Amino acid sequence: MENHTEELCEGSQESVFAFHDEVRKAIQSIGGKWKLEILWLLSQRTHRFNELRRAIPGVTQHMLTAQLRELEADGLVHRTVHPEIPPRVEYTIAEEAKRMRPVFEAIFVWVSGRRNSNKAARVA
Repeated sequence: MENHTEELCEGSQESVFAFHDEVRKAIQSIGGKWKLEILWLLSQRTHRFNELRRAIPGVTQHMLTAQLRELEADGLVHRTVHPEIPPRVEYTIAEEAKRMRPVFEAIFVWVSGRRNSNKAARVA
């Protein structure tokens, strides 16, 4: 595997440590059991809370709420409350998170490759 730190971070040891710290923070902002799945769903379209809950098997209401709050605090998700009775809350992916599109595309390629190799193994 390539050493991306050397490519992206020129300069002193302090700048390397600062870059590593930024990478850790980025990983933490998308880490967690449900965050990538939430971002993937929101990258497709706006969702209401219960739509997200139904679309993610196994997530509890409490955990979905916590993960959405963290994503919102990290600037990756926008929450819009419409002043209606009952209130309608919609979640959309933020511009910052839209830049993760290549990550999702890489995951799709990886899954496709795994699926094809699993089919080949079953046939053999």
